[in-house]
Amino acid sequence: MGSRRFRERPPGAMTWPQTVQQDTAGYNAPVSTRERVVLGISGGVDSAVSAALLKDAGYDVHALFMRNWEADDDAYCTAAADLQDARRVCDELGIPLHAVSFAAEYRERVFRHFLDELAAGRTPNPDVACNREIKFGVCFEHAERLGASWFATGHYARTSIVDGQVQLLRAADRAKDQTYFLHTVPGALLARTLFPIGGLSKVEVRRIAHERALPVHDKRDSTGICFIGERPFAEFLANYLPAQPGAIETPDGRRLGTHRGLMYYTLGQRQGLELGGVRGAAEAPWYVADKDLARNVLVVVQDHDHPLLLSLEFDTAAAHWIAGRPPGARFECTVKTRYRQPDQPCVVEISADGSCQVRTRDPQRAVTPGQSAVFYAGDTCLGGAVIARRRYNSAVHSGPIVSPEVA
Repeated sequence: MGSRRFRERPPGAMTWPQTVQQDTAGYNAPVSTRERVVLGISGGVDSAVSAALLKDAGYDVHALFMRNWEADDDAYCTAAADLQDARRVCDELGIPLHAVSFAAEYRERVFRHFLDELAAGRTPNPDVACNREIKFGVCFEHAERLGASWFATGHYARTSIVDGQVQLLRAADRAKDQTYFLHTVPGALLARTLFPIGGLSKVEVRRIAHERALPVHDKRDSTGICFIGERPFAEFLANYLPAQPGAIETPDGRRLGTHRGLMYYTLGQRQGLELGGVRGAAEAPWYVADKDLARNVLVVVQDHDHPLLLSLEFDTAAAHWIAGRPPGARFECTVKTRYRQPDQPCVVEISADGSCQVRTRDPQRAVTPGQSAVFYAGDTCLGGAVIARRRYNSAVHSGPIVSPEVA
């Protein structure tokens, strides 16, 4: 992408208002405060406060609202209401608002991949793909066409420049940190991005929104996958992937019932199995332990920490590294195999094709093909990769099990 309008970030102190200066000093330092920044605005409180802080810092702020999903008579889609909220925030702050649809790009680059992964028996993370392909893809390019020197978002994350190299850092509020979802964004784009609320806690963001009387100060945070919204997942998916019922079995092949289709389930899942009392089985919950794609069989177990749900090793597809390269051919760090997971110490070995073999110190539950493994060194997000397959260790269990692989 051509980017001569964007300026490389020099070291230096932030020019934020005094209320946040201590938390963000040294991060995202601007060349001059009159440069134009285009902020991706969602209609929520995080991007609203980001807009207010950017304006307070003296930037020429423009807001860009992205519509990424369009469907006729979609009662679950909140895009129209979110756009109105974004407009009210921009009117209050006196900044221009641009609205653009990236729905075609989203369907092609994110949603199609989402469906393909589900059909292959994996569990994809569309939020990671959306950041890479849409927010820091076509949206970033659109910001450049609007004359931006900087791009900004309301993500809870920080960046820093060390020896001329951009680093992606966790947010000050660890509970809200979103670097997990940003690990595939190219470092060259992160070097031109501002994260105004990265040094703040969610409580502080809400307080600033309330003190500034921003129209969305009490708006509830959105949750879930953007194109599904609050609707039932199975109901939505049935419109795109035909149901493929099959057997639900125990690891030794005992049939317990019928599943609706392997795409509706993920490893470790407890809810939605529709297994009542099973003759001869303990009165305990059932959990998804594996998906045998070749036989269209869902394998379930009753122990939350059953050996078939635990693994010490897993492989990934080719990794993306924020620095452009891994720290070494073999190195120690920590890893998260899902967003809310605490950091897990591990050893990573890099193969010639860029894929990773990861061995964790402790057995991990429900390491899921299709999800992202994201690597950290302290507060620094190193990068990450899609989990390709689970490996097993005799210290955990000895029986073979089929696990879907990333093509």
